[in-house]
Amino acid sequence: MLNRVADERNLALYSAFSIALLVAAASVVSPSLALGQDGTSPAPRPEIESINIFTLLVQGGAFMIPILLMSLLVVTFAIERFIGLRRDRVLPEALVEGLGQLGGPQGGFDPRKAYKLCQQYPSAAATVVRAMLLKVGRPHSELEHAVAEAGEREANRLYANVRWLILAAAVAPLLGLLGTVWGMIRAFHDTTQLTPDVNKADYLAEGIYVALVTTLGGLCVAIPAAIFAHYFEGRVQTLFHQIDEMLFNLMPQVERFEGRVRFGRQGSEGDLTDAKESVPSPPVAPPAPASK
Repeated sequence: MLNRVADERNLALYSAFSIALLVAAASVVSPSLALGQDGTSPAPRPEIESINIFTLLVQGGAFMIPILLMSLLVVTFAIERFIGLRRDRVLPEALVEGLGQLGGPQGGFDPRKAYKLCQQYPSAAATVVRAMLLKVGRPHSELEHAVAEAGEREANRLYANVRWLILAAAVAPLLGLLGTVWGMIRAFHDTTQLTPDVNKADYLAEGIYVALVTTLGGLCVAIPAAIFAHYFEGRVQTLFHQIDEMLFNLMPQVERFEGRVRFGRQGSEGDLTDAKESVPSPPVAPPAPASK
């Protein structure tokens, strides 16, 4: 999973970096477009108006709508992951302390009490520990397999919404670039429709800087999304490293029950009880014939 996460992150960062290079190139080329048709610079304006960012966002066109929706998605999932990846939601301190006290130096670990403790503190760590406790008494390979499967499921569940941030980091710059290309096409097309007495250079420059607004908006969404995705990825990895360390300390306590006793989840409340295995009854010998 970690390799897949790294590939997705690298793809998002590569897309954002590529679009930034395109914007830098456009900023270098755009001054030459403002020159007159004869190659001479137009007369300087007496006053330069400040850029109104809100007006530019409105002038960005229809492509600003999906970028705005993408920004809402980034804000929503960033807040949701800040809440969902809190330590008490993934690895409660009370659960760690309780399992540590159950083991103790005397080796008096009780799987039933550990299972009830996991029910008392529902979390990703509790789910992984419960999967291990349901395999108490079975071979070590089955314990490891159950723990690996439960850990993979919980990691994917915690990382599911982070993928939306990676998607936003990769798609938002592309949406901005698409809007910019479309805006420049319209600017050049409209320039060809102008009469000869109109200054085409000024008209073209105005259309280009308005078209670049979508690229600016896409980068403003993609950069925070990439930062949040990287942070939450590291957060998930750190928490699961701590869960693995807890399981490593708990595994020897559980392995002592191998081949001695087995437990199962029974009852309406899902408590851990002794698993009753059906044992075939011994054959009944036919009655001996009565002697005469």
